[in-house]
Amino acid sequence: MLESPPLFDRMAAVTDPLRGRLLLILERHELTVGELCAVLQLPQSTMSRHLKALVDEGWLAFRAEGTSRRYSMRTGFPPEVRRLWRLVRDQVVTMPAADQDDERVKSVLAERRSKTQEFFSTAAGDWDRLRVELIGRRLDLHGLLGLADDRWIVGDLGCGTGQVALTLAPFVKQVIAVDDSGAMLAAARERLSIHANVEVRSGDLEKLPIDDFQLDAAVMFLVLQYVAEPVSALREVARALRPGGRLLIADLTPHDREEYRQGMGHVWLGFGAEQLGGWVAKAGFEGFRFVHLPADPEAKGPALFAATARTPREEVWIPGQLD
Repeated sequence: MLESPPLFDRMAAVTDPLRGRLLLILERHELTVGELCAVLQLPQSTMSRHLKALVDEGWLAFRAEGTSRRYSMRTGFPPEVRRLWRLVRDQVVTMPAADQDDERVKSVLAERRSKTQEFFSTAAGDWDRLRVELIGRRLDLHGLLGLADDRWIVGDLGCGTGQVALTLAPFVKQVIAVDDSGAMLAAARERLSIHANVEVRSGDLEKLPIDDFQLDAAVMFLVLQYVAEPVSALREVARALRPGGRLLIADLTPHDREEYRQGMGHVWLGFGAEQLGGWVAKAGFEGFRFVHLPADPEAKGPALFAATARTPREEVWIPGQLD
């Protein structure tokens, strides 16, 4: 029987918040090094170093499976170690990154289940592989845009270089793409010139160059994180939407990547359902819905959400609209 490491050595091993996140994951799941790299978005060399430290200090166990190792948290800790882990765990679960980890674990486990199903159903597995090779992974999302009404006028607000407008244009009557960056607008105009039903306009989100009730729907993709006064911007969107018009916001869930403020100019480090729902209600919308999007194993950034809402069916006064 291995001698239990001293408590102070165990404490030293979990002073790194990342190792706390790692233990929280492995308390619930048994994962390989590759799967942990995907969840925590770390290179294999860094992940192996953290795993070795936690194994050496008695926190983790592993078992061999072919050429891989599956790691999990040890069981049967003495009482003082259980108390230490409870203290660490209580801190880790409050970290925004822990929620991101949980979403990525779901994606990794879904991928694992997919591989298992492929093993037991060769024909289905071959079809999935051929489908990706022939038409790519995301054709389903593009195809679903056919559900959009071809009479709609849609606002792509904060359009950037026009990728979303380019995707929407074949399915709707008109897209009005708005941005306040000259460089972004120049790139958008060049990209969108192939579609006669797209109009690119220069303007601020808090003072949209769009008439009252002109839009049937509005989309804001990775935009709200740059807006200093989100409620003001959302009120402007409500003004531009017809009664019963739809709003779609896709953005980052809460995270702790402070470097995004300096490197990319983010004002907000993601949004939670309660915070965003409160803003949307203040802006005069109803029917708010917030859905976490599946994590892409190849993505390096925080997890995403899609939130939807609509303007009331009858024209109503929106607080602050006429201020």
